[in-house]
Amino acid sequence: MFRKFLLLAPLLLPPMLLAAGPAAAQMESREGIALQNQILQLRQELDMMRRSGGGGGYAAPVPMAPPAGRGGVAGGSPELLSQMLERVGALEEEVRRLRGQVQESEYRVRTTQQALEKLQGDMDYRLQQLEQGGARAPAAAPARPAQRSEAEPAPAAPPAAAAPRTAERALADGQTALSRRDYGAAEAAAREVIAARNTARAQDAQILLGDALLGKREFQNAALAYDDAYRRNRSSGRAPEAMLGLANSFLGFGAKREACATLDDLRSEFPRLSGGLADRAAEARKRGGCR
Repeated sequence: MFRKFLLLAPLLLPPMLLAAGPAAAQMESREGIALQNQILQLRQELDMMRRSGGGGGYAAPVPMAPPAGRGGVAGGSPELLSQMLERVGALEEEVRRLRGQVQESEYRVRTTQQALEKLQGDMDYRLQQLEQGGARAPAAAPARPAQRSEAEPAPAAPPAAAAPRTAERALADGQTALSRRDYGAAEAAAREVIAARNTARAQDAQILLGDALLGKREFQNAALAYDDAYRRNRSSGRAPEAMLGLANSFLGFGAKREACATLDDLRSEFPRLSGGLADRAAEARKRGGCR
């Protein structure tokens, strides 16, 4: 499925293959231009034959005398016109095929580059967290006074270091930030849980990350997050929510065919959705023009 390709492409493709897509697209574009030129030449020949046949139609062309010393059918015969029309149709079909290959190659290259950028962002975030953790050196203990009189009050104890928030607390804070459209804070909370490798709440964190990225209109990265969430537990209560988020992400960057396929999978795997999810799925099908 397309959503599997979204996640696996940056891991399977070496960087040199990223340049192969544009080169193939340029090659196929040149072939398409050559085919377009052939089509134009054939159309010009057909126009000349129509004018030479009189009346400009195909039904009753005026036959031309064959050249001296050569047998065969005159240049304006219906058989020759039919052959040329077949050639034009074949060339037009080839142009359409090449255009489709060019568009598919460009889309794959663009998606792969975005997936690599997302992975690089994750690595930068984790390295930043590690650097910040190592930079926090323990504070030196304050020097004890030599003497203290009985009337002098005891020094106050230093405040205890704040304990790191749990995955549940981070997810709750992220949902609160999401409700007030603070997508940056919601994304940070989700990535905090993901970086902690809390497998029990990993799916919840991936869905929160997808919601935050969808709110920021980073549709390709949101699709990756939702796909991760779905694959972590395909039978959980939140798997339909992840699939619906994936479909909405596809719709965000114009991949309506993939969105409709995901919604079809959602309907077949989870035929009994709750009221809210069912309404959202129906609305997504309507926006995507799905059958």
